[in-house]
Amino acid sequence: MTSDNTAETGKPRAGRDEEAVARFVERFAGEMTEGGMQRMGSRVFAALLASDDGALTSTELSEQLRISPAAVSGAVRYLSQVGMVRREREPGTRRDRYSLHDQLWYETFSRRDAVVARWGAVLQEGAETLGPDSPAGRRVAESAEFFAFVQKEIPLMMERWRAQREGRAAAES
Repeated sequence: MTSDNTAETGKPRAGRDEEAVARFVERFAGEMTEGGMQRMGSRVFAALLASDDGALTSTELSEQLRISPAAVSGAVRYLSQVGMVRREREPGTRRDRYSLHDQLWYETFSRRDAVVARWGAVLQEGAETLGPDSPAGRRVAESAEFFAFVQKEIPLMMERWRAQREGRAAAES
């Protein structure tokens, strides 16, 4: 297998502007980093997202991003922990391939629902501890209320996404 931007010969694919692809990867990675994601994890994720099959080896990632194998390893470990990529053994070799999960964003946001629930519960306890009459208590109570709202909305939003995706798939077939 080859990287997303090379043909089987290792040469760039016809019609794909490799510099533009690299700029996209770095720009999206930068946006993700600004949003709080680890820098190398963002770069590796963006490279996987921009690959045709959504999977690359450590060597391909190192070469494409011009980073060390150790940096790839750390980024993949982080991305695996947050459920954004998985490690697969390349058939017939000892090399690992790193790939994106199917329905990546759906799965990522679904897992966040549990985090939102935990944060909301702790915030609610904090609001009670701080007392409803204190400025801190009111601020924490409003935060808990926000998370309760988000927790109710995530499943509804995910259902709407599922319906939209299924409708698009039916229209395409």
